[in-house]
Amino acid sequence: MDSTKIKTLGELKNSGYISKSIKQEIRENLIKKIQAKENPFPGILGYEDSVIPDTERALLSQHNILFLGLRGQAKTRMARQMIDLLDEYIPVVAGSEINDDPLQPISRYALDLIEEKAEDTPIAWLHRSQRYGEKLATPDVSVADLIGDIDPIKAANLKLSFADERVLHYGIIPRSNRCIFVINELPDLQARIQVSLFNILEEGDLQIRGFKLRLPLDVLFVFTANPEDYTNRGSIVTPLKDRIESQILTHYPKTLETALEITEQEAAINEAQQTRVKVSDLIKRLIEQVAFEARGSELVDKKSGVSARLSISAYENAISAAERRALINDETETQVWLSDLIGIIPSITGKIELVYEGEQEGPYQVAFNLLERSIRTQFGQYFPNPDTLKKKKSKEAAPEENPYKAITRWFDAGNSLNNFFETKDEDKVQLLYKVDGLHALVKKYFKAANDKENALLMEFVLHGLAAHSLISKKILEGKIEFKDLMGSMLNIGTQHFSEDDFNEDDFN
Repeated sequence: MDSTKIKTLGELKNSGYISKSIKQEIRENLIKKIQAKENPFPGILGYEDSVIPDTERALLSQHNILFLGLRGQAKTRMARQMIDLLDEYIPVVAGSEINDDPLQPISRYALDLIEEKAEDTPIAWLHRSQRYGEKLATPDVSVADLIGDIDPIKAANLKLSFADERVLHYGIIPRSNRCIFVINELPDLQARIQVSLFNILEEGDLQIRGFKLRLPLDVLFVFTANPEDYTNRGSIVTPLKDRIESQILTHYPKTLETALEITEQEAAINEAQQTRVKVSDLIKRLIEQVAFEARGSELVDKKSGVSARLSISAYENAISAAERRALINDETETQVWLSDLIGIIPSITGKIELVYEGEQEGPYQVAFNLLERSIRTQFGQYFPNPDTLKKKKSKEAAPEENPYKAITRWFDAGNSLNNFFETKDEDKVQLLYKVDGLHALVKKYFKAANDKENALLMEFVLHGLAAHSLISKKILEGKIEFKDLMGSMLNIGTQHFSEDDFNEDDFN
């Protein structure tokens, strides 16, 4: 029999329905998923051996939970996925503002209705999708918002005294009875507001404007916060923290492979872009490496963190940069080149917070430096590390051991290469083949690479050599210029530039 067809309290009792708390409900459903070897948090990557087991243990213990971690660590997503651990439908007293359990009513409305209609009390069914409440903690949140207050309009309309319990307007927490309720950024909640949560968490009751209410609310609380020591905005008051039974520490992806999976899963790439633009594994790794470099940079505020959204938005921007170039050149197909990565700079500047030294450098210079460091780090994964070659002082080392000699000689001879951002693919390839030794180097280490992969790797070599200060690289309006190092002594290594050096087209 479909339980949702039950319409009255009498029918519910006759069906044998047994009431259970939301925490019991989640516990039982989680046990079934664990026994069935199902992942209760699909799509959450990198937490398989850390956050997910901790969360499962907390839910099995029927605990309220605090997810503690930096921004962009899937804290809210974890909370939202707990909806799937709820029963599909639960019965409620029809018309109840706080989802009263028909067998265990707690509100004055439900008690009076059941007293009046007894077995004929109307029953409604609440779907699990409706059993989730969320509030972003901001300084303007009040006790009335969360708990409730006296409603003078209701008192006037019903002609009731302010001493009558029926004049109360319930806040968002009582209305989330028998639901999952999430408070995001808990430290942003004023201390006096946090205090109002004490009784709800420990004793399960609440007080509104002096009313002696005993409402044993049935709520699974999930809080999210940045580590207390990492924020100047506020902190979690100690007694409240003591009442939250499980505190779970979240973290950023620990490996590049996990980060790549997350970006691939989350990036919003439409079908037209997928058809027109191809993205190599090299480009994906370079973009992902930027976030790892930012998290380790002394110029970036580690207390703020570097969200996974940096990589996701940078990946989207890189594809859009290639798409825009292809549209300008009437090309039906292209790939993301390293020169297209200039388009990810806005994704970096908007996702990092700088310390004082970083502010002195400027956000654009820091973003560009992070990209250069990413190229430098990844270059050693594909080609011999130039730094290692520099350190070799062995007498028996033959000159040909330096695989980059032919390339640097070509630049030393006074040659230069101007890589325009909007160059057609075929013109870019021809340009790259002008550099002596560049194609031969790539074929030496990547014999199975096709023509497109060869060309991308050739461009990568130039950027990698510049990142290791073997040739110079300078960002100019509309192009990247590669020259010999000695002829560009004033521009050794990374070219410093300001926001004014860019125009809008450079980032599209």
